[in-house]
Amino acid sequence: MTAPKHPSTSAPLHLKHAVAVDPDVKVANLKRLRRIEGQIRGLHKMVEEDRYCPDIITQIASAQEALRAVGRQLLRNHLKHCATAAIKKGPKEADATYDELLELVYRHLR
Repeated sequence: MTAPKHPSTSAPLHLKHAVAVDPDVKVANLKRLRRIEGQIRGLHKMVEEDRYCPDIITQIASAQEALRAVGRQLLRNHLKHCATAAIKKGPKEADATYDELLELVYRHLR
């Protein structure tokens, strides 16, 4: 079985890299992800300790929002750098990028 291909480059999806990443945004996202890791460990401990369900649910919502914030930054970076570069290449790459963005929104960002 072959790996799925990126629509605009035919490269395997797992080998695709960002065209550019703002270093400050990368550092901020990595910090957020470390905090989220801590939140998840805290959730694990809360469940182990049979903590009050609404308290756990509140913490789950907080972790989900933190992940959404990282996702928003990644989407912004993708639009600013990767999608912009692909769209500038021409109609074929632009159409593939539009399809990729629509699929991303419909599948993952609901």
